[in-house]
Amino acid sequence: MKLPQFDYEAPRTVSEAVELLAEHQDEASVLAGGQSLIPLLALRLARPAVLVDINGIAELSGVSAIDGWVAIGAVPLLAAALPLIGHEAIRNRGTVGGSLAHADPAAELPAVARALDAEFVVCGPAGERVVPAAEWFEGYLTTSRFPDELLTQVRFPAAGRGTGISFQEVARRHGDFAIVGLAASLTLCDGTISDARLAFAGMSDVPVRASGAEDLLAGERPSAELFDEAARRATGDLDPPADLHGSSDYRKKVAAALVRRGLQAAADDAGERR
Repeated sequence: MKLPQFDYEAPRTVSEAVELLAEHQDEASVLAGGQSLIPLLALRLARPAVLVDINGIAELSGVSAIDGWVAIGAVPLLAAALPLIGHEAIRNRGTVGGSLAHADPAAELPAVARALDAEFVVCGPAGERVVPAAEWFEGYLTTSRFPDELLTQVRFPAAGRGTGISFQEVARRHGDFAIVGLAASLTLCDGTISDARLAFAGMSDVPVRASGAEDLLAGERPSAELFDEAARRATGDLDPPADLHGSSDYRKKVAAALVRRGLQAAADDAGERR
């Protein structure tokens, strides 16, 4: 299917891109990797008047590590999730920032960002502001970015010593969006859980943090019994959507199984990293 007609702009700097977004507001769409946007255009689910291509902006590329934060880069949980995203062609063309700005709640990277309390740096006419992951995702394909702002950086906290990770998901086939996904991170200190992070994909219109289960895990020693209780607490209050891929009850059962599986895998991984 041919794409709809639109004007095309290819700014070379962040300031030029921001000027274009400020000028066109809701009539503009930002093109990064295009692996989500192009299908939406082809299906006429998106009809921007202007496409702002940011691929030529050199300052948006690269990886940096500053003060315990990694700006797009060597974060173990991020690395664990990436092989599950689409297929090689999609991963080679897509971008981390583009996926997080698209904010599909069934995608892997939003769950990773929510689990790790990532920070989103956006630039607009009034300058830069930093948005925590808890405030970034507002609804299905909706973020707190304003129409005249550009996402310029995503910051992930660097993994500490003794941290183990796991990304688990159930999908119809490899490359499909997850029916349910789970980003899990455990930090062990002398055999005791000092930090636990769990975030679901596919269980709501935004990635969901299982804070109750995290509180249960903190200060305890890993065990099958503990992980069973964490699974019950993580899923007890959830009301996931039902669709042709599974009922709400099915998703809850899958989510509980992923919690048990993901926590054990993260605990094993933490032991190997000591």
